[in-house]
Amino acid sequence: MTAIRDFGRLPELLVAELVRTALLEDVGSGDVTSVATIPAESGSMARMVAREPMVICGLALACEAFRQCDPSVSVDSKCHDGQKVQRGEVLLQVEGSTRAVLAGERVALNFLQRLSGVATITAKYVQALEGTSAQLLDTRKTTPGWRVLEKFAVRCGGGKNHRHGLYDMVLVKDNHLTALAGEQPNAVTAAVRRARAAYPHLRVEIEADTLEQAGQAAEAGADIVLLDNMSLDQLRTAVASFKGRVQLEASGGVTLETIHAIGQTGVDFVSVGAITHSARAVDIGLDFVEPAEGLPS
Repeated sequence: MTAIRDFGRLPELLVAELVRTALLEDVGSGDVTSVATIPAESGSMARMVAREPMVICGLALACEAFRQCDPSVSVDSKCHDGQKVQRGEVLLQVEGSTRAVLAGERVALNFLQRLSGVATITAKYVQALEGTSAQLLDTRKTTPGWRVLEKFAVRCGGGKNHRHGLYDMVLVKDNHLTALAGEQPNAVTAAVRRARAAYPHLRVEIEADTLEQAGQAAEAGADIVLLDNMSLDQLRTAVASFKGRVQLEASGGVTLETIHAIGQTGVDFVSVGAITHSARAVDIGLDFVEPAEGLPS
């Protein structure tokens, strides 16, 4: 078993509210199929099983889905968030009202499959960066309403969180600089000075489309320069010219095939939007245990 690492915790109130909303959307006024076909007194045991290798994330949400359907349901996690599991491993076991198990099944799976998908692809990118000094960062390209969840999944996969929103870091992008065109001595320096004056307690990052802009950002005292869509040669030049004066982040079109070479240039960070906006839901199934195994029918 993989050692448990500290990824922080998902806020309990957020978990409860997101699950409540998801169940309202899916179950609504009631699961008419189960009410029509399954006796109210029927009890069952079921197991969530990994159908492919993956990194787990979202167990708290899956467990909450069953408990909100029926607080008397017993849910037993067999692994932990951030754990790598193989095909066929049991992730959690649920026992209680058959109707409750069936009502919570899809919501529990949706959370667990999606978030484990983010954690799993993140782990692949982190592995691809091994042998370099660069760290993997996520972006704000997340599912609306799920940002805290997906950034938690990134941590479970071994990645690091970039800013959580527009409020916790100054990141001056190309459109900001375009709006500042004509400022003296240049748009980049003007942006850094204004950011420092307005929010002295926040880090300041500048997106640079050119090495000239990167140099201006380093000279102006930015904390980080985002080297956007630059070639490997440009990244190496930036590292040789500016590393030590400012942290360097590479971004734009990064893939599993290209990230190692990008990390080898010496940049401090590589940010990848795909780990959240394009993560594939992993394959997890909920299998009912046959009554022959000693369960109530």
